[in-house]
Amino acid sequence: MSFADAWRRPRSAATKAVALVVGLTLGFGVVGCSTSGNATPAPTRNLVIGATYEPASMDAWHVVGASIPQVLLYNVYETLVKVDAEGQLKPLLAQAWEISPDGLNYTFHLNPAAKFASGNPVNAAAVVANIERLKNDTKLTPTLASQISLVTSATAIDEHQVKITLEHPSLMWLYQMTTALGMIIDPAFTGDVASASAGSGPYAFSAHDKGQSVTLVANAGYWGTPARFDKVVFRYFLDPNAENAAMLSGDLDIISNLQAPDALPQFSDTAQFTTIDGSTNGEVVLGLNHETKALKDLKVRQALTMAIDRKALLDTAWNGQGTLIGSMSVPTDPWYEDLTATNAYNPAKAKELLKEAGYASGLTLRLRVPNLPYAVRSAQFVVSQLADVGVTAKLEELDVAGRWIPEVYAKADYDLTIIAHVEPRDLGNFANPKYYWRYDSKKFQQLYAAADANTDPAQGIAGMKAAARYLADDAAAIWLFALPNLVITKNTITGVPTNATSDSFDLTSIASR
Repeated sequence: MSFADAWRRPRSAATKAVALVVGLTLGFGVVGCSTSGNATPAPTRNLVIGATYEPASMDAWHVVGASIPQVLLYNVYETLVKVDAEGQLKPLLAQAWEISPDGLNYTFHLNPAAKFASGNPVNAAAVVANIERLKNDTKLTPTLASQISLVTSATAIDEHQVKITLEHPSLMWLYQMTTALGMIIDPAFTGDVASASAGSGPYAFSAHDKGQSVTLVANAGYWGTPARFDKVVFRYFLDPNAENAAMLSGDLDIISNLQAPDALPQFSDTAQFTTIDGSTNGEVVLGLNHETKALKDLKVRQALTMAIDRKALLDTAWNGQGTLIGSMSVPTDPWYEDLTATNAYNPAKAKELLKEAGYASGLTLRLRVPNLPYAVRSAQFVVSQLADVGVTAKLEELDVAGRWIPEVYAKADYDLTIIAHVEPRDLGNFANPKYYWRYDSKKFQQLYAAADANTDPAQGIAGMKAAARYLADDAAAIWLFALPNLVITKNTITGVPTNATSDSFDLTSIASR
């Protein structure tokens, strides 16, 4: 099978000139107002979403954090192609695409109706300008900088066709273009993306009330299916009990991902609420800093992994909701396999390995985690389990934007940490030695690069499986579980997909009845 043949099925679906809408949904409030005369004004359609992690800014290109694309991706900024709820590639700004047999050239056929909120066309010149902007930007986040480095050029074939050429074939690249990397911004925009938006989506950024909420408003001139709501408000809660109370009192239309799974029975009344239980890309990773002396030792990493009963952790910290995983892959990935038996729970063996590594008298490590419910609960369990094998984990909870990102993520100032990695198909993060894990395995880098560049998708998938198994055997991290997609909505809401397969909280299919 050729590289191009591998994409024939999703691409054939893409050839129809349609604007696909896949998303998550919430209810709306109806507000009436009186005016002079006999005309009856249209009701105001508002949507209020409860969320956990507040974005530091609206700049998804230079500021780290999944909370930014959660709000902006597909809603404010669109991509050439997007990922649907089943993990399949679908058309968005591009109606169709072809890949050359050698896997180096991608030709996208843009929807001629597509335009930015300004009214400017989303044409081949705009796409080329975006690729060149990214390639010339020296301040991109490390992940985006690594991903755009694969692109050698972008060329406008005509007004509605653009060719993008890669340095080498990549099994992952098109999926990466469904993330913040592929968000197309109006080239005419000269403002600050941290506090304003210039996308082509059905919504536009309106306001960020720091510590409280982010508000989007409908793009009245949207080129596709019009926004179903006039205003969408993302309200942020660090306290999951407060979020649940807001939902129960009717102040929220949806909880985007329930942060207290033990509270599910509170929403069991189907006359009021709908509960969605699906999967996400969110691998909850107990990250190890490979620059820490003790953690350079494979025996220590294996011991730490064997010291943690991950099934008990899931039951205790997350009410048994989620999926146990053993490497950097989730069940919706085509190369996923169950590797949870690798370095399985065995505290007696863990003590032996620590003794062999020279830590019979104990080991002290700093466990610095973001103040997010799943991370804090998991960390508390980890501290107890590690203590049972003679490892002291000094727990410190950090504000995500204020300290975790600048200290842990940016400077690798930690020994252990816990956070969910929600980017789709993100196995390749372990191939970047500058990533905050500081994992520098030449063997893994070779395995991953060979799999990604393989023009036969079946062989590429087999190569990704081998790479994932290598990570598990090498105890490169401790994979605790994959987050579930636990969404609560008012029972009047429709269109919420079961699975969350991208960073986006996609509003485009949301409806209320």
